[in-house]
Formats: sequence, C-alpha cells, structure tokens
Amino acid sequence: MVTNGLLSGQDERMFLEHPPSSESVDRLFASDLESDGYVMNLTRLWCWRPDVADAFDDTRDDLLGDCELTQPDIALLVAATASARSDSYCSLAWGRKLAKHIGPEAAGSVVAGGLDGLDDRARALTTWARQVVADPNATTSADVQELRDVGLSDRAIFEATAHIAFRLAFSTVNDALGAAPDAQAAEAAPDEVRQAVTFGRPPDTVPS
Repeated sequence: MVTNGLLSGQDERMFLEHPPSSESVDRLFASDLESDGYVMNLTRLWCWRPDVADAFDDTRDDLLGDCELTQPDIALLVAATASARSDSYCSLAWGRKLAKHIGPEAAGSVVAGGLDGLDDRARALTTWARQVVADPNATTSADVQELRDVGLSDRAIFEATAHIAFRLAFSTVNDALGAAPDAQAAEAAPDEVRQAVTFGRPPDTVPS
C-alpha cells in the first residue's frame, strides 16, 4: 500500500485534512511516484474525490486527443492562463515545460506577464489566454480574428478556449484549498521562471 507519510489530520500542504486511504487514493499516489518520483500536493488534495480527479484527466485527454494545437501551444496556454490567474503552482510546473519549447527567458517573460521572445502565433495565444482569464465578456470578434490571422482554425480557437477554461477550473480548486507548489517543481524550474513567479502561494520548503 502506498502512503504519503503523513498522519491523519490537517495537511500542511493544503487547507483540508489528509484524505483517508483507499484503493483509488493509493492508485493515484502510485501513479505520481512512478511518473515524478514523489506525490504531488495537488494529488493529495484531489484524492478527496479520486473519481473526480479521474474525470478531469479523462476530459483533458479527450480535449487533447484529436487536437489541432501543438505541445508548445498547450504549454504556452497553461503557463499564460496560470500566471494571469496568479496560480503559482501551475506557473512553476508549466513554465518549466514551456521553457523546453521556447527557452527559459521567453518562458519567464510569459509567466511575468510579458511577450518577449514570442513569435506571432505565441503572442496571439498568450494574449487570448489573458483576455479570457481577465474578462471573457470583453472579448470581441476582432480578437478572434487575430487568432485566425496567425493560422489558427476556428476549431483550434475553440480548443484553445476550452483548454483555458479547463485550466481555470483546475487552478481554482487548487488555489482556494491551499495546495502549495511542490518543492521539487520549484527546484526544477529555470531561474527565469522561478524569479517571475512573484504571486500566489509559496512553494513547499520540504520535498514531498
């Protein structure tokens, strides 16, 4: 049986108490250990409803399974959405992933709210993500046309917008319930990304 090494009671990594052990919880913990080498704090939180965690994963897989967006597009959208939402957790984790595609300086700029080092497509997607986060009722047909102008089809625009909304929902649960960014994720992020994350909850100081 996989455990996270904590006694029952409130978990310092989040505001809720530690979820009770179950086969589903153990399965999600084991999956983290296999893929990352540690149990993520957000997994501890979502293990209050492992079935909902699975449903989120399935929805993400459905969205990305036959998607016109590229992996750099996805990393860019998540990093831009998370930073605009002041979500330090996903900004660190996805800023690191974005840096692998566009370089640490450009990734740090995105997380800090800038557009430095981005091509036209990346600039348009980043701007769109920030507009949707800030006020979806304020977007215009001209904003959508700017996405078309950089080569995005209407289907890709829908997929990008759905992905932004998906990440907003995910970030809201993590942030509201106090999930602290994992120390390992913060340490793995490039300096440019770490320095750009001046918002949200501070990372753990002790690795999970």
